[in-house]
Amino acid sequence: MPTGVALRDPRQHLFDAAVRVLIRAGATGLTSRAVTVEAGVAKGVLHRHFADFDAFLTELVLDRIARVHAQAADLRDTAGTGAVADNLTHALETLFEPVMVAVVVLVIARDELRTRLRAAGTARFPLVGEGTAMIAGYLSAERDLGRIAAGADVDTLAPTLIGATHLLFTGGSEEPPTRGAVHKVVATVLAGVLR
Repeated sequence: MPTGVALRDPRQHLFDAAVRVLIRAGATGLTSRAVTVEAGVAKGVLHRHFADFDAFLTELVLDRIARVHAQAADLRDTAGTGAVADNLTHALETLFEPVMVAVVVLVIARDELRTRLRAAGTARFPLVGEGTAMIAGYLSAERDLGRIAAGADVDTLAPTLIGATHLLFTGGSEEPPTRGAVHKVVATVLAGVLR
């Protein structure tokens, strides 16, 4: 393994390597050795920045959760502009990109990771819970603007949209669903509440 190579941001370099391994080899193929080999660094680099591999994975997922929080702020900013179904379609396609889907599988597969994430204050179902909160926040903003019915139950609509879209993205096909398929789910779920 190479040694003595200066890395600008070793944590991000390791996260990027982990994502590549996760996409290629799945949750079972994601090991500290696989990450350091992919990153082209000595194994000690990972342990210099993280207490152990589960601490590394926890930080990886927390990094992804931070991205969902940033996406939520961007989505809220679109309230009152464009078509509600179009805004949600774009948000859901972004949320369920391949890395997100792979990280959700990783969280499900590792008990210690879930324990550490809960201790860090994540949603009960990390990433999926934050995604649901993002959609609920957006729907609430649109309801406040009158673009969704005043009586719309956003706390039911949000997890319905997340669950249905998640199934589209994990339905067994190698290819992600088309934008049209995602839009159809959004339009169907919101059919009774859009104004």
